[in-house]
Amino acid sequence: MILVVGSTGEGRQLTRSLREAGYQIVTWADSTYGEQLARQDGAVAILTGPFTEDNLAALGSNRQLEAVIDATLPYPNHISRTLEAWCRQQQIYYLRFLRAETRLPDDNLIYQVATWDEAARTAARLGETIFLTTGTNNLEVFVKNPLLKDKRIVVRVLPEHQVIKKCQDLGLTPRDIIAMQGPFSKEINKAMFKACKAGVVVTRDAGPAGGTEAKIAAALALKIPVVVIKRPAIKYRYPVYTVSEAVALLQKLAPPQLDVGNET
Repeated sequence: MILVVGSTGEGRQLTRSLREAGYQIVTWADSTYGEQLARQDGAVAILTGPFTEDNLAALGSNRQLEAVIDATLPYPNHISRTLEAWCRQQQIYYLRFLRAETRLPDDNLIYQVATWDEAARTAARLGETIFLTTGTNNLEVFVKNPLLKDKRIVVRVLPEHQVIKKCQDLGLTPRDIIAMQGPFSKEINKAMFKACKAGVVVTRDAGPAGGTEAKIAAALALKIPVVVIKRPAIKYRYPVYTVSEAVALLQKLAPPQLDVGNET
């Protein structure tokens, strides 16, 4: 049995492809919508609730896990740290799915930064309206930064209750919350940036699949500076970059178990 973690499109593709390859898949969903999608993709079990070591331990005691594929976005996060440490402790294969990096244009309007704090500081000096395309991850870094106290912060997030609630709990008003599911085309990004009078756009490198290229192209077309949070250089024992590569590696490390009842 394989645990696939990640609400990205690749996470869903992994679930479907691994099911077709003969694996039983467990997934983790952080929303009702995510749970519905996981069922559509063929997961035999779906974990909900907080992602903690205790919940992982309970999963491991109830089901025989052979490997974990971490398909969360390629940035340090609580889920990845928890998964990697737990897999090491349990001696379970940990595969890290990594999207291709975005090739950034050579343009003076692009500001590459290494951390969220640096992104907030850089955005503060570049514009009066900060348009965040990074979801609610680390939203408090911007909202609570004293340098942005007198700035307008606009966020584009998934249209899910808990996501919007977090924005509101941090003091954002409906005027500054755009709840839509992406990725978005260059033209849609341009329309949103213009409508909000964005002075600077903040994004992280989620790769072409995450719409990073379209965001940057739209901002540059409008002569709006873009702050890009670059990925940290982290080495993994089993990095994979495509769904087919992940399936092929798993078939070598942990071949799917035959269903004895169907053997002839």
